[in-house]
Amino acid sequence: MQSELIPLSFDKIMQTKSYTVVVLGTREKKFAIYTEPHVGKTIQTFLAGTEKPRPLTHDLIDMILRSMDVKVLQVVITDIQDTIYFARLFLEQYTAEMRHIVEIDARPSDSITLALMHNAPVYCTKDVLDRTVAVQE
Repeated sequence: MQSELIPLSFDKIMQTKSYTVVVLGTREKKFAIYTEPHVGKTIQTFLAGTEKPRPLTHDLIDMILRSMDVKVLQVVITDIQDTIYFARLFLEQYTAEMRHIVEIDARPSDSITLALMHNAPVYCTKDVLDRTVAVQE
C-alpha cells in the first residue's frame, strides 16, 4: 500500500538534561520527537558548526558514506506507536553504472541528523502526520 509522503521542515531543537525535543512539521502542523540528550547535542553541534576534538558517531557514519560515494537520498518517518516514531533511511550508490538504493530501518533522530548533514529531505507519511500530536508554539 502506497502512502502519500509529506515534506517536513526542521523547526527547532530544545534540550534539557534528561531529553531532547526535535520539532518538525509543515506550515499547518508541527510535532515533536523526543530523544536522548546526546543526540540533541550532536544535532546542535552540527547546526552551529562547532569544531569537535574527535569525530562523533554521526561523523563516522558520514565519513563512511562519503568515502563509499553513498548519498543520503531521503528520510521517511513511517510510523508512530504510542510515542515511539519509526523511520526509514534511503541511501543511493552508483556502482558500474548501476543505481542501488538501500532502505534501512533507523531511529528518526539518527536519520534526521544524517539528513541535516547531507542536506537531504525528510518526509513523513500522511497517516503519521495525521496521528501526531501538534506542538503549540
